[in-house]
Amino acid sequence: MEQVQQILSSKSNVLIEKENKYGAHNYHPLPVVLERGEGVYVWDVDGKKYYDFLSAYSAVNQGHCHPKIVKAMVDQAQTLTLTSRAFYNDKLGNYEEFVTKFFGFDKVLPMNTGAEAVETAIKLCRKWAYEVKGVAEHEAQIIVCENNFHGRTTTIISFSNDESARKNFGPYTAGFIKIEYDNLDALEKVLESSKNIAGFLVEPIQGEAGVYVPSEGYLAKAKALCEKHNVLFIADEVQTGIARTGKLLAVHHENVQPDILILGKAISGGVYPVSAVLCNDVIMNVIKPGQHGSTFGGNPVAAAVAIAALEVVRDENLSENAERLGTILRNGLNDIAKRNNLITLVRGKGLLNAIVINCDEESDLAWEICLRFRDYGLLAKPTHGNKIRLAPPLVITEDQIKDCLEIIEKALNDFKS
Repeated sequence: MEQVQQILSSKSNVLIEKENKYGAHNYHPLPVVLERGEGVYVWDVDGKKYYDFLSAYSAVNQGHCHPKIVKAMVDQAQTLTLTSRAFYNDKLGNYEEFVTKFFGFDKVLPMNTGAEAVETAIKLCRKWAYEVKGVAEHEAQIIVCENNFHGRTTTIISFSNDESARKNFGPYTAGFIKIEYDNLDALEKVLESSKNIAGFLVEPIQGEAGVYVPSEGYLAKAKALCEKHNVLFIADEVQTGIARTGKLLAVHHENVQPDILILGKAISGGVYPVSAVLCNDVIMNVIKPGQHGSTFGGNPVAAAVAIAALEVVRDENLSENAERLGTILRNGLNDIAKRNNLITLVRGKGLLNAIVINCDEESDLAWEICLRFRDYGLLAKPTHGNKIRLAPPLVITEDQIKDCLEIIEKALNDFKS
C-alpha cells in the first residue's frame, strides 16, 4: 500500500487537544480542523482545500456560506434577533405563510433542531390520537422502524436499536412498536392488531443506517395503509428533505404527502439552527397556548434565514441538480466497483449516496479509507462501520463530481491487496 498520509500541523493538534480537554467526548471527528467554507469546498487551518462530501449531514445543501442566506442572517441579526413567543414579530408570520405554501400544508410549528422537531411530531401525533381519533389516554402507540435515526433525546433513543445511543440512558419511554424497515407486511400486521396506533414515523431513506433506500412503492403503499387505518404517516425528512434526493422531499418520488412533515438541517442552509413540523389544521389545532413551545423557535433570524434558504433551493434548481448529478455519481462509483472489489455495493438517491466497503462493521478499514480521502482532498465519514456516506452540497458541478470520483478511486486503489 502506498504510504501517503497527511501529517497534522502543530496548530491542528493544539486545537484538537483543546476540544479533547475541555469538550465532552460525544463525537469522534475525522482529524481535520476546518476554518473556512465556500460552496462545495472547505479549508483547514493550514490552508488546504477539500471537497466536502458530508455537507454537515445534509445541512449545507445550498453550499457553505451561501451569500444570500448569510446576508439574510446578518441583516436580520442587526435589526432584531429574539422576542420569544411572548410577543409577535414582523418576520414569523411571513415565514409561516411562505413555508406552508412551499410544502403544501395549513400550518407550521417552528422549532430549532431536528430532534426537537421529532419530539414535537410525537407530541402532536399522540394528542391528535386522544382528541380526534378517540384513543384512550396513555394508550396511543407509534410505529417506528428498526435501524432508525431520529435524534438522541431520551424519548427518541427509547425506540432506537443503536446500543451506543441507548446503553445506560434508561429507563426508556414506552409507547412505540418497532418493525422491520421496508416491510409492508409487518406494517400491516401491526396496524391490524390494535385500534391504539396513532402514527407511523419513518425516514424515507435511512441515512444513518447507511443510506438504505426502500423498495420502490414502499412509501406510497405505507401511506395508503395508514390512511386505511386512520393512522398518521409521519415523514422524518430532516436529512432527506430540501432537494437532497433529487426531489424537494424524498416522499415526492412516490407522490406522497405526509400527514406530518419533519424538517431541519438544510431548511436553514446550515447557517443557523432551524427546524419545522408541518401538518394540516385537523392535526395542528390540537395544540393550544402553553402546551408546547420554544423560546428560540420561530425567532426573527430563523424566519429570515429559512425563507432565504428555501428560495435558493427553488431559484437555483437544486432538486434537479441533485437528481442529475446523483446519477452521474452513482454510475461513476459503480464503474469504480467493477475495477476495485473494495466496494461491494453502491446505493442512494439524488446526492445522498453511500458505498459499502468489503469488510465487517467492526473493521477500521472504512475509517482508514476516509483518512486517505482526506489526504487526497475529500472529506467523508463512515457510518455503521463499513459504509461511507457520500453527500456533497447540491451546488456541485459535473466537472467537480468527476474530479471527486478520481480522488475516490485513487484512495481506494491504495488499499488494493
